[in-house]
Amino acid sequence: MHSVLLLRLLACLFFIIIALAQNETRDLTQLLESNENLTQFTTLLTSYGDIYANLSFQSAVTILAPNDEAFNKIPYSSLGPAFEANQSQIVRSILQYHILPGLHPAGGYNGSFSFDKTWLQNTSYTNVTGGQVVGGVQQAGNVNVFTSGLGTRSTLVTPDLPFIGGIVHVIDNFLVPPQNFIRTAPQFNLTAAGGAVANTSLADYANSQQDITIFVPRNAAFQQLGETLQSMPSTQLQRLLNYHIVNSSTVGYSTNLPNGTILRTRSGQNLTITFASNSLFVNQARILQQDLLISNGIMHVIDNFLDPDAPSVTADPEVPTAPPLLRGTSLSENVVPFTSFLPTGVTSFDTSSASPTGYFKLDVQPTGQQHLKQSREKWRK
Repeated sequence: MHSVLLLRLLACLFFIIIALAQNETRDLTQLLESNENLTQFTTLLTSYGDIYANLSFQSAVTILAPNDEAFNKIPYSSLGPAFEANQSQIVRSILQYHILPGLHPAGGYNGSFSFDKTWLQNTSYTNVTGGQVVGGVQQAGNVNVFTSGLGTRSTLVTPDLPFIGGIVHVIDNFLVPPQNFIRTAPQFNLTAAGGAVANTSLADYANSQQDITIFVPRNAAFQQLGETLQSMPSTQLQRLLNYHIVNSSTVGYSTNLPNGTILRTRSGQNLTITFASNSLFVNQARILQQDLLISNGIMHVIDNFLDPDAPSVTADPEVPTAPPLLRGTSLSENVVPFTSFLPTGVTSFDTSSASPTGYFKLDVQPTGQQHLKQSREKWRK
């Protein structure tokens, strides 16, 4: 942890030295006007005058600016309906999600994910203390990638454009504000978990509780126990699911889960994090996919159910997939339980339900309408 912070500090100092050496004194307006690949972003940013003015008073801020090609992708992306329907409050939240407090130069990222706060703090759209985060990592070939909601990836194409008050990184794809759990789960083929939560009184909690961490069994784990789970009394099923949910003052991003971490679950029992053989485990379950952002925290995909009646069981790194701790009857391979309880239309970005409780608000502003009209005209050309 200390080495990562030192690396980022050195990168910030390097950026400042270079900027001073070049006598770089452009303000944000001059920077944007001089970059012909940010014309549509400039139009969007200046149409929200309060955000644009606020940036002028910043002394250290990082802007992840989608290039014109990213704007051209909007009609074909999960964000398309929000722009097309003139939902300017949603567009405002999207814009805020592209602004990060502090300097985050490209050289400050490495092979370990960092999760940086953004200006998206409106509780209508997020419920993470201090603001929703965006993930950042440097991959092979020194390629920087930012991750956001619904598994969206944005690649850094032009780094470290300095202006008075901060830096701009040009990215090739819009960041997507994270959605709630039930809308996010199907994007990662976690339809059984999403449906199971939707079928219990846990739905509101999972979608709205602040700073939540959910360990989500994959569909195959549900299939192995499908018949047993479907016949389980609702109170027993809820107890089982509660053992997979952690709520604390710190979101359980993988960077916050060192070896030996103890987590208190909603069921009142503990989970233990183990790092072994270059893999991360929670109790006996292997974490297959880490750090999937949701509107109120994070979720991790695991290969098997956790058992609240066996909280002390430990991981066996030598076994690719540990056998289920719970005993039960499986379903046939092509049957996934609980999927019928998923709300309809959960396979794309929701322009009516992305707040912590599941609902976006429609509030069209003239400036937003003007930008959206201009954008649509550009798309048609």
